[in-house]
Amino acid sequence: MLPTLAHKDPNGLAVTDGTRSRTWAELHDRVTRWARFLREDLGLRPDDHAALLMGNRVEALEGILAGIHAGIWMTPINWHLAPEEVAYVVRDSGAKAVFTDAGLEATARASVCSEVLLAGDELDAALGGASDEPIAMGDPAGANLIYTSGTTGQPKGVKRRRAATLEKAFEGFGAYARSIHCDGSGPHLVTGPMYHAAPLMYAVYDQAIGAPVHIMQKWDERECLRILQEDEVHHTHLVPTMFVRLLKRLPAEERAAFSAPALHTVLHGAAPISRQVKERMIEWWGPILYEYWGGSEGGVTTFLDSEEWLAHPGSVGRALPQYEVFALGEDGKPRGADEEGPLYARHAATPNFFAYHEDPEKTAEAFIDPMTHTLGDIGSVDSDGWVYLADRASNMIISGGVNIYPAEIEAVLQEHPAIADVGVFGIPDEEWGEQVKAAVELRPGHEASPALETAIRDFAREHLAGYKVPRSIDFETELPRTAAGKLYIRRLREKYWAGQDRRI
Repeated sequence: MLPTLAHKDPNGLAVTDGTRSRTWAELHDRVTRWARFLREDLGLRPDDHAALLMGNRVEALEGILAGIHAGIWMTPINWHLAPEEVAYVVRDSGAKAVFTDAGLEATARASVCSEVLLAGDELDAALGGASDEPIAMGDPAGANLIYTSGTTGQPKGVKRRRAATLEKAFEGFGAYARSIHCDGSGPHLVTGPMYHAAPLMYAVYDQAIGAPVHIMQKWDERECLRILQEDEVHHTHLVPTMFVRLLKRLPAEERAAFSAPALHTVLHGAAPISRQVKERMIEWWGPILYEYWGGSEGGVTTFLDSEEWLAHPGSVGRALPQYEVFALGEDGKPRGADEEGPLYARHAATPNFFAYHEDPEKTAEAFIDPMTHTLGDIGSVDSDGWVYLADRASNMIISGGVNIYPAEIEAVLQEHPAIADVGVFGIPDEEWGEQVKAAVELRPGHEASPALETAIRDFAREHLAGYKVPRSIDFETELPRTAAGKLYIRRLREKYWAGQDRRI
């Protein structure tokens, strides 16, 4: 935990983003002052909310740690969101303050009514005037409120049960880090956006037991390899899209020249990965890839190392000790080995360990009993406990490690004057895992054309983040629906997945 690390190695590097750096003593001082500022200057109390709309930079990590120390809920906001989407998250979370940076200041100020503070001189001045009295380790711990896209068209905030005290929180962080093969022994590289729970929190967990955090401000294949090698990084997290880009964009001689003997843990998950890509990465980097399956709700649920994956290709691992994973049949009973069904995870000790912010109905839908929840994935478990994913009940799209829910996009496209009906789904994409496809039925008087497709995509871009805009549109005479009006998404997308070695 920070006080211990600051005392043990005050001048050692704690975090850097290539532009700004903090020693352990500086990070402890900054986080303490930020937490005091939240409590005493802004008047936030335990269970209050604040938000970060900030790029990958040192202050983003400071803000997350400050929220934990202040006992509040801190929400990192996806900076790709449109202003109206940012405004929704701020409003729904109840954030009383939003911390941002110069690149996102205009969006923050246009989108929110809360107090906005700008990273840099403005934030430094505010923290300089705040108390530096250390936060007691027995004080209530805060946590993150992570927003995931909602199947009803609006994102939902996920609140996982938090530790009672700061001391318990950081003890838990350390235990979590070790469970995913991070041991605090050396630098941890953040390669992905810090609004995403995985790259953000795995770094926080690892740092809690001593790992300096190195933050990439944006993804770049050569820069990633340089940092891994020159900074002797021990642990990192990537998504399959990054693996694909490393393999495709770098010439063979550059890949052959790469050597990072200190690197011993490369976590990946958040998106499907093809067998060929994973095999090539293991061949290149060695057996240091560790795959997980889970979500913001329950965290890492299954886990496996490279040797286990090679013995069970396509698996996402076996359940961690605190979980039991099974497929459920239509009769409400667990299915047998290798039989597909909705996957459920039963926690061994903690009931109702997460909730959707101010949405008890959605929370109740996720649990079949206080200990057992689902993320909506379809899959099977073999006789030895290896879990395999087959499909998603929610038809969620995962593109480049980012969750995209079709209902949100459909709700926007339905407002276009030329569209009578619409269905959105994911189709295979070698680089991104999946890409967004829309199928539309036009209103009378409108005809399919490249110009109309462009107009529809431009319309979507006005209301949605760029990664949610359909990459292409199929014009259908009539969309397939049941007598009850439910869209047969599987019929629309099945032709794109035929012959694939996976269905998600």
